[in-house]
Amino acid sequence: MASFSTESPLAMLRDNAIYSSFSDAFNTFQERRKQFGLSNPGTIETIAREVQRDTLLTNYMFSGLRADVTKAFSLAPLFQVSHQFAMGERLNPYAFAALYGTNQIFAQGNLDNEGSLSTRFNYRWGDRTITKTQFSIGGGQDMAQFEHEHLGDDFSASLKAINPSFLDGGLTGIFVGDYLQAVTPRLGLGLQAVWQRQGLTQGPDTAISYFARYKAGDWVASAQLQAQGALNTSFWKKLTDRVQAGVDMTLSVAPSQSMMGGLTKEGITTFGAKYDFRMSTFRAQIDSKGKLSCLLEKRLGAAPVTLTFAADVDHVTQQAKLGMSVSIEASDVDLQEQQEGAQSLNIPF
Repeated sequence: MASFSTESPLAMLRDNAIYSSFSDAFNTFQERRKQFGLSNPGTIETIAREVQRDTLLTNYMFSGLRADVTKAFSLAPLFQVSHQFAMGERLNPYAFAALYGTNQIFAQGNLDNEGSLSTRFNYRWGDRTITKTQFSIGGGQDMAQFEHEHLGDDFSASLKAINPSFLDGGLTGIFVGDYLQAVTPRLGLGLQAVWQRQGLTQGPDTAISYFARYKAGDWVASAQLQAQGALNTSFWKKLTDRVQAGVDMTLSVAPSQSMMGGLTKEGITTFGAKYDFRMSTFRAQIDSKGKLSCLLEKRLGAAPVTLTFAADVDHVTQQAKLGMSVSIEASDVDLQEQQEGAQSLNIPF
């Protein structure tokens, strides 16, 4: 609680029975809250990261040929540039990227051969508070996003605005508020509220989604109930030090477009596994629609070169896709020597 000196003009706000009662109740609540031994449950965006980001191939799959060349100029602060050359489905022939990071600032920019520009800038105000911004221009999808995130001892909260505007004489855009609270040392519950308005000629739309996350010693379970009627559940387990597996299930229920009305149900379940070898990582997954995917990342000894092979086969449509990429990280000899004794940065990604 705020405190004022006895000589402060605002001291009268503290020296009264109402303030004293409120202060005592707040301090008692905080003391009891600490006795539960709760820890930060993470954020809404990463509530199922062990399955959806680490184990499954959603963020890793590609088809075609790709080459990435990265040049690091400094480690503290981190500064590097990269060139990407690609040929394949939904891959730009060329893209240039630059990255700068310190313990307080993260800045990144990407420019492709079609002139599309995307930037990210994050600023850490303190150990628990980060402001994030994203801008993209070109490609027919101009976007501006602002986010402010706070991580407490046993909760996380964030506010996000996507394409906010007052230029039309009123407020338009998408506004999202997230809150995730640890209620036990293992269980976290949260919700997400969305307010959006595309134009002043349309009324605003609101939606509320609910989230739950349970983390045990070697497994994590999560559930998400979206406002549109979709239910997503995931389960992740660490089998050994090098092997982890997970399952992700999504079930959506929506009004049918047919003349008979009723509800339309759609769902998909995906099983995935990840195996870490000494110099490589292998991921594989299969879903309930008959699609099998796998990805192998191989590091070539002490050389800063990584080869990636990706493949997926859709047994229903009888289609197959292949992808191969090579990544090269170049740096000066002096920079490699600095890396051995350099301290790792806590960049606010």
